[in-house]
Amino acid sequence: MRFSKVVVTLVVLLNAAFTVAVLFIFYRIGVEPVTLIGAWFAFTTVELWALAGIKKKEIEEGRSNAADDY
Repeated sequence: MRFSKVVVTLVVLLNAAFTVAVLFIFYRIGVEPVTLIGAWFAFTTVELWALAGIKKKEIEEGRSNAADDY
């Protein structure tokens, strides 16, 4: 599934950008946004788990297309 690869790549890049932004804010202000950090990583983790669940269900049902796996 090509779409899932794009989503996973996007989530990884967004997590890296978020981490850099939080470190910059912490450096400049000296306050760590604990709740925001927890919410962000919880959100992205749930998104990846949901995507993995969809892919697993497709594989179990035999709907996986060999052309989508490259």
